[in-house]
Amino acid sequence: MKIVAVTACPAGIAHTNMAATAIEKAAKNKGHEIKGEKQGALGIQNEITDKDIQDADLAILAVATKIEKESRFESLPVHKVKIDEAVKDAGKVLDDALKLVK
Repeated sequence: MKIVAVTACPAGIAHTNMAATAIEKAAKNKGHEIKGEKQGALGIQNEITDKDIQDADLAILAVATKIEKESRFESLPVHKVKIDEAVKDAGKVLDDALKLVK
């Protein structure tokens, strides 16, 4: 399965990176392809493109703040969680997100 994910927190430093790393690791451990975009202090990093969204089956938004361009995910099932949930248990966040696709 192909997944796109966005992580973002108000400061955009620690939690954004921690959540991104956790979600990517959980997805790869379960054999999924994932592209993670971070929105934080440095702006948008590794931006998800229209092609990424077109190819994706699912979007995960792990956020603690409003993100830029959220509407671009309207064509996908979106699992939106608080960023702390992704930091604490990315495996559960992923499993819950995958239920939207079945």
